[in-house]
Amino acid sequence: MMRKNYYQKLAFMVTLLTVLCAYQKYTSREKEPFPEVTFIADASIATHLSDFDPNTLDKDQWQKLGFSEKQTLTILKYKDIVGGKFTSKEQLKKCYAISEEKFSELVSFILLPEMTKKENSKGFKTFGKKEIMISGKFNPDQFSANDWLKMGFSERQAEAIIKYRNYLGGSFISKEKFKECFIISTENYSKLEPYLLLPAKTPENFRNFAKSNPIKSKIQYHMFDPNQLQLEDWIALGFSQKQANTIINYRDKNLHGSFKNLDDLQKCFVISAEKFQEMKPYIKLQERQQEKTDFSKTDLNTITFKQLIEFGLDERSAGSMIGFRKKLGGFVNKQQILSTYNIDQDLVQKLISVAPLNTSNVPRYSLVEAPEEWLKNHPYFKYSADKIIFYRISNPDDKKIWKLLKLKPEYEERMKLYIK
Repeated sequence: MMRKNYYQKLAFMVTLLTVLCAYQKYTSREKEPFPEVTFIADASIATHLSDFDPNTLDKDQWQKLGFSEKQTLTILKYKDIVGGKFTSKEQLKKCYAISEEKFSELVSFILLPEMTKKENSKGFKTFGKKEIMISGKFNPDQFSANDWLKMGFSERQAEAIIKYRNYLGGSFISKEKFKECFIISTENYSKLEPYLLLPAKTPENFRNFAKSNPIKSKIQYHMFDPNQLQLEDWIALGFSQKQANTIINYRDKNLHGSFKNLDDLQKCFVISAEKFQEMKPYIKLQERQQEKTDFSKTDLNTITFKQLIEFGLDERSAGSMIGFRKKLGGFVNKQQILSTYNIDQDLVQKLISVAPLNTSNVPRYSLVEAPEEWLKNHPYFKYSADKIIFYRISNPDDKKIWKLLKLKPEYEERMKLYIK
């Protein structure tokens, strides 16, 4: 038994020494050079190639030419960058997603000229212009800069078109005038012309307010007060309907109903400097003797912004009071008015001591019947609106809902001002 074990150990040692010697011999020899690897084109692709226009290929077709999905996306993005169209083989070759080997494989099949015609001697290339895309008939007077961008014009071109429209007085007037916009090429105008919702010819009475225009105005001016003019009166003075509306809104909203002086009128952006000078000799601002408001007969729930200004409040106080009243749906007691933010407390105190308060038209509801929108928007109810809506589903009784709400007494008290 002992002899057998001895031979087994001896055999193991001999095997181990043999392995170690072989390993040493292997690691001590000089390393042989790595064999050269040559990549070959996919034979199946090479044999099926035929002439193609790279501008017409979609994602799948580029992949069938042997490009990965990532390479394909890069090629398509590069096409957009160079103007949406490859103009030469040389241009396509510069796309870094196409290796020189791959380009050499494809070049004889590409249906493009060798070089871009517009490439100059210095090597600078003019990329193809972006194609103008027209979806249907349109009125260019209503187009914003963003609309022109979507159509295919550059940001600079869009700004120039808007500027030209403003120069004409806010309207292109006719296709003739639109064609005169220097930024729109003859080629692009030819594409746009059938879709323009504009009269073909310029009206004879058109007045271009630019100094260089020799056309004389045919408007018969007479003395007028701009505070008395209505929409049709401004149109009769040569303004478009849109411009006339702008002037009226500016007067009634921005200036609270009247032009106080000529500077107010001149600041209206749709009235050009030339037009203002043309009208100026005929403008007569009449001092209107406004009837004084009898505040002892003026309801605090209908008193206007102008009347509050007349009483002595500044615009901030008057605006805050009108705004709070609107949110409440009307005041229910005079003390509410004094709780309005940003008001002149002393002046408002004088006002409420003189003016009456009629609450008959103030909306009031029960908690069960109150509209959800009213609850969510009313200053006194909006913080409890969701609870009220939830509780009244299973408890259609105002008394139970009040108990479930568990409100502070002062909150409940002011809410009940608007409860039937």
